[in-house]
Amino acid sequence: MCRNIKTLFNFEPPATEEEIRAASLQFVRKLSGFNSPSKANQAAFDRAVEDVAAAAGVLIGSLVTTADPRDREIEAARARARSAARFG
Repeated sequence: MCRNIKTLFNFEPPATEEEIRAASLQFVRKLSGFNSPSKANQAAFDRAVEDVAAAAGVLIGSLVTTADPRDREIEAARARARSAARFG
């Protein structure tokens, strides 16, 4: 599950709220052990996703770097190359 959580800081264009929420969803899924929570746990699960997304947004907005922004296409190509080397 956690392999789907991607680095979101220092990209051009910056991470969108949708990307932050998707990473937050994966994080909460990993912590809770639920891919899809029961109806009894749905409200708590959704609240946790929103809280994590808010915290992640604050974190990403607060971080500073002197490095040049990374290019999404180059990073995606590197990830594909690592995957091909790992899985063939």
